[in-house]
Amino acid sequence: MAKELIVNVNEKEKRIAYLQGGVVREVYYERAKETDYTSNIYKGKVQRVLPGMQAAFVEIGLEKAAFLYVSDVNEEMGGDFEEDSEEENTNNKSSRPRRGWQEQRIQDLLKPGQEILVQVARGPIGTKGARVTSNLSLPGRSVVYMPNWYKIGISRRIGDDKERRRLRSIIRRYMPEYGGFIVRTAAEGLSEEQIKTDIEYLIATWNQVLERKKTLPAPSLVNSELNTVLKLLRDLFSDDIERILIDDKEEYDRIFHWIRNYMPKLLSKVQYYRGKEPIFETYGIETEINRGLGSKVWLKSGGYLIIDQTEALTTIDVNTGRFVGRSNLEDTILKTNLEAVEEIAYQLRLRNLGGIIILDLIDMERRGSRDKVYSALRRALSRDRAKTTVSRITELGLIEMTRKRTNESLARVLCTDCKFCDGRGYHKSPTTIAYEIFRKLFKEASENSSDRLSIYAHPMIARVLEEEESDGMIEMEKRFYKKINVVADDSLGVEQYDIRG
Repeated sequence: MAKELIVNVNEKEKRIAYLQGGVVREVYYERAKETDYTSNIYKGKVQRVLPGMQAAFVEIGLEKAAFLYVSDVNEEMGGDFEEDSEEENTNNKSSRPRRGWQEQRIQDLLKPGQEILVQVARGPIGTKGARVTSNLSLPGRSVVYMPNWYKIGISRRIGDDKERRRLRSIIRRYMPEYGGFIVRTAAEGLSEEQIKTDIEYLIATWNQVLERKKTLPAPSLVNSELNTVLKLLRDLFSDDIERILIDDKEEYDRIFHWIRNYMPKLLSKVQYYRGKEPIFETYGIETEINRGLGSKVWLKSGGYLIIDQTEALTTIDVNTGRFVGRSNLEDTILKTNLEAVEEIAYQLRLRNLGGIIILDLIDMERRGSRDKVYSALRRALSRDRAKTTVSRITELGLIEMTRKRTNESLARVLCTDCKFCDGRGYHKSPTTIAYEIFRKLFKEASENSSDRLSIYAHPMIARVLEEEESDGMIEMEKRFYKKINVVADDSLGVEQYDIRG
């Protein structure tokens, strides 16, 4: 399928959509007032060591202290690590613990006040601070340089043995005294000179990091990652990308020059959008973004999904809806579930949902049907760049899965909690609030010596008090010999009200 990057730019915001076959797969945002900290390297200071959690809080200069697990402490600090040399890694975990780290204790590796070099593996999300690792990595176009790891890894996606041997020999020729490399999928077919240039650039960057580490105080930023657009170009823009389309001339020139320096063969694919209609509307991206914010997602068959995102987890419920099938109930359920898991995989990428995810499928009687749906889900998730783990379907039709969370979800980026319900997704009914007001009014009327009381409430609540519950208002006036006025105030939320003498 043709792959495209569509870039929309204005003074306050950049939006990048990744399309496959004309379908929006992922959407990224970069806002002038917001910062993506992922992959930044900091000179930090250990704030607290938590033996009970085998972790530490590290001050890196952000609003909240960062969290460092013992398994993310590199071998220079005592860990015994061994990396799978055949796995591509571009997510800032250049050394993964294989054996020995279980014997290491965080209190033996780190002390409060100690200065360490750490990299953000996951930026701050919601109420949580950043997660960091001291297993540093510097991703380039063709390779990832890992200063604390001393092996050569080749991406598993490069299947040709001859090409793997060629790439490994190139890396060996330019290996520095310290550190190792993982060869990325994008390196396949690149010339030795291109890979050498990438290696030299990464080593020079690392030397700059070391110099800044010597001179800067802790906490300090010592190396920042590329901006969102250039990072996506580095990670996604390859020979199978048909084009990148930009609607801003200044951004087009910036990308054009970056591509010319790092990927000159792909320069012809960079295009400037000259259409009069907004670029995201032309390609239907705006519609998909709005669809990705709704809780209800319709399936083509007439079934639908209900997606409920909370702080702790995301639940996705599958329903047959208007779909009644043609032959029997089991086939109807199977077809709905098969369509649902395809849409679920799509929605996870579009919405950038991460963490724990529970899928509530329609119950299937046959074991064969459950196996078909499970296999279909695994195939659909295999196209996802984020790491996922999936459990088998339970007897209740539930699937437990996780998806690696690296950034805020689409809803967290574009939305804020409702001021009426404080993010609950619902608020008390007008009748419930009216009865609350009556209880408070009873107390206020008993204690207030004034002969007149005023109730300030949202117009919807004021209407209930004056119409549906007018008999209750009259009864209160008679009981306490007070005149009670109802004042509609649209500046108040549905659940907010005030009683004044």
